[in-house]
Amino acid sequence: MSLIVSMAAFALAASITPGPVNIVALSSGAQFGFRASQRHVAGATLGFVLLLVLMGLGLHELLKLWPFMTRVVQLAGVAFLLFMAFKLATDNGQLDAKASGRAPSMLYGAVMQWLNPKAWLACVAGMGAFVADGEARLVWQFAAVYLVICYLSVGCWAYAGTFLRGYLSNPAGMRLFNRVMALLLAVSAGYLLLP
Repeated sequence: MSLIVSMAAFALAASITPGPVNIVALSSGAQFGFRASQRHVAGATLGFVLLLVLMGLGLHELLKLWPFMTRVVQLAGVAFLLFMAFKLATDNGQLDAKASGRAPSMLYGAVMQWLNPKAWLACVAGMGAFVADGEARLVWQFAAVYLVICYLSVGCWAYAGTFLRGYLSNPAGMRLFNRVMALLLAVSAGYLLLP
């Protein structure tokens, strides 16, 4: 039982902390509401868990063979974060989902995890800590624990954004909020480029 508690504590620490996926969940909750943000939450969760399982089943060995792929993923992640920051910064601030576009899709959330260096680091660290020998049963057990914790964590950020929605009822307030979120994403992207 203590292994599951340790896995859950690791998953919570990695999932609930601020990062690009959570910033988008917060922004989506504020702009589109909690229900519409659930596609992003589910996609981000499933995308991460798939990455975790593949990492546990041997993807990290391929990265050792082709280390340049790690840099490719990092640069693609930075480009994706900057694209999202641009979209947020140029948003008109209208809360009506029909007038201001659509909430991030499930695929968007999943792809975001695959391009998120924080997700890759969490997968490598988690598998190294809990499934170093690659035992399939432990990989799936860790994935099941992570599925629940990650969904709840990203969902909390979407809910927090929904809570803020009441305070951001005017377009000017929403534009300011979106620009702050865009700045945070751009800073995250810049941080990833540091050696």
